[in-house]
Amino acid sequence: MAAQPLKRILHVDDDDDIRVIIKLALETVGSFEVHQFPSGEAAVNGAEGLDPQLLLLDVMMPDMSGEDVWRALTARPELKGLPTVFLTAKAEDSFSEELLQKGALAVITKPVDPMTIASQIEEIWNQTAQG
Repeated sequence: MAAQPLKRILHVDDDDDIRVIIKLALETVGSFEVHQFPSGEAAVNGAEGLDPQLLLLDVMMPDMSGEDVWRALTARPELKGLPTVFLTAKAEDSFSEELLQKGALAVITKPVDPMTIASQIEEIWNQTAQG
């Protein structure tokens, strides 16, 4: 059975510049529909009805951590088990491994390359669909 192509991404990051870069890259290069929020609280309060296929979450934000946002969103029946990719400036392998063990699909280290972020996300999605 072929996997559904990835179309809708919910991205949460408190950095305005990162949001602009990622939205532009994912929509222009990847042809994704990207819904963004500037904080964890805004995402938790505003995600209803968006029907994302993938969460793309910054790890460190002032109001809620990316992990807290992940738990809050995926606690909802309609988002339970939603595939999640984290973005982080933390380069420690142990930190990334911990997120992967908790169920994240991948951890991408910042700074992201706007020319390759869409293909990275697509590759992660396709690898997950295959197995």
